[in-house]
Amino acid sequence: MSSNKLKLFSANANPQLAQEIAEYLGLSVGAAKVTRFSDGEIALAIDESVRGADVFVIQPTCGPVNEHLMELLIMIDAMRRASARRITAVMPYYGYARQERKSRARDPISAKLVANLLTAAGARRVVAMDLHASAIQGFFDIPVDHLPGVPILGEYYKNKHLENVVVVSPDLGGVTRARNLADRLGTGIAIIDKTRPEPNVAEIMNIIGDIEGKTVIMADDIIDTAGTITLGAKALLDRGAKEVHACCTHPVLSGPAIERLEQSVLKEVVITNTIPVDPARLENCSKVKVLSVAPLLGEAIIRIHEDLSVSRLFD
Repeated sequence: MSSNKLKLFSANANPQLAQEIAEYLGLSVGAAKVTRFSDGEIALAIDESVRGADVFVIQPTCGPVNEHLMELLIMIDAMRRASARRITAVMPYYGYARQERKSRARDPISAKLVANLLTAAGARRVVAMDLHASAIQGFFDIPVDHLPGVPILGEYYKNKHLENVVVVSPDLGGVTRARNLADRLGTGIAIIDKTRPEPNVAEIMNIIGDIEGKTVIMADDIIDTAGTITLGAKALLDRGAKEVHACCTHPVLSGPAIERLEQSVLKEVVITNTIPVDPARLENCSKVKVLSVAPLLGEAIIRIHEDLSVSRLFD
């Protein structure tokens, strides 16, 4: 790969992932520092030239979401004003993706607002992983490369050589994701049909498909409070599953999530590092396995920089 004029930068959301991507590409993370003024405003210093460069800013907009989103916007704006040739926002996790439509009257569509802000700041391309709704790609008038996490998760489970496997979607909206993972593993799928009486509370209603005596892999894009996954796992065991594993691309892991996972019937929970998880939080949770998305993002960056097809990564 030619590194001519390819530059990587990172703000504060996930510098470890940025470093892993840089090492994969044989580059260094660019010299930039994001701090705060005394009143809390974001201060940015870019300590090297980006004139004419193909710049990739690596910044998931995970919690604190608004802080990390503003860091990303300010860095993109600074790169544009410093005459970068092209700026790509690499957002392993796209915050506000769960607000992609109006569920009730007068609801905002915040995912679209974020798209507008990124474009206005100066981004000319976006790379994201496992958007909560793939239609978010259409909120942009610039190219969006939407990378699935399934290849990483699928390779992991192939190497575990689990027997008599079925992939389960924890809700009707995740059927496509479950089908893609099942296709990679050569298994069937099942679906948990549930109602959600209030935000972050899930009630299991029915299981569609054959899971009796099988090793179940529950696949989701996000684990937030872990209510859906842990209640779903219990329902699956109650219906005759042999054992239940779970995986997700984005470990939001809010509030009691870690404790719920550790105390659940789940045998193992596989996550990726699109969002950083403090190792100290995992010390008392032996069930969580973290996979790196750095090679996938690194390959995507190479292909974008060299004007090659990104979709060929998944053929």
